[in-house]
Amino acid sequence: MNLFDLTGKVALVTGSTKGIGEAIVHRLAEHGAKVIVSSRKADVCEKVASDINKERGKEVAAPIPCNINYKEQLEQLVAQTRAKWGKIDVLVCNAALNPYYGSSMDIPDDAFDKIMDANIRSNHWLSQLVIPEMKGRKDGSIIIVSSIGGLRGSPVIGAYCISKAADMQLARNIAVEYGPHNIRANCIAPGLIKTDFAKALWENPETLKRSTAGAPLRRIGEPDEIAGAAVFLASKAGSFTTGQTIVCDGGATI
Repeated sequence: MNLFDLTGKVALVTGSTKGIGEAIVHRLAEHGAKVIVSSRKADVCEKVASDINKERGKEVAAPIPCNINYKEQLEQLVAQTRAKWGKIDVLVCNAALNPYYGSSMDIPDDAFDKIMDANIRSNHWLSQLVIPEMKGRKDGSIIIVSSIGGLRGSPVIGAYCISKAADMQLARNIAVEYGPHNIRANCIAPGLIKTDFAKALWENPETLKRSTAGAPLRRIGEPDEIAGAAVFLASKAGSFTTGQTIVCDGGATI
């Protein structure tokens, strides 16, 4: 048996049209899963799904656009996933935002609310929507893409860090409550990864050098290096791992 074989599994991945999320849907499909590609824009969802289907030589990816800030859209996302592939075995909550950079004492209320709503509440809602069927099957894996920001304070992205710490606790709570039903919940906490989201920290060579100077590996991470952790947590290989935060940061936090 291949411990990483995902044949027969269906994975719903939010924020999966670029960066870490895009790498995750590609790699889950590569290991045999059927995947839902989802973000706000329909055209980019369609492109990523089409790219995956061309790679695999058959239809294993379907696009479903969704704005995670609206519960009714999340409900439609889940309903359409079930209509397309029949079930949801793996939920990957990757979509997140950070509209504010600066002191937490100065953050506008609407920016704080946006961060908490997108980075915590939407993950809570999605989990609520998929857990009943996972409970019925006695099988399921929920993966939340958090951040090493959730493990330490920050003078400039404090609210974002608070939201990412809350995601770690959300995973722990789900793991405790639904572990008896063989539902696992975990977080992945990436460090600095080469994505558009973190472009300001790596685009300039001097900035990149400063950004990676404190990490033992002395380099930036690649999206696939996070996707590998998602494959592990979604597969049989990760079947005894739950309630954990897997840090993938080149050693930055040590």
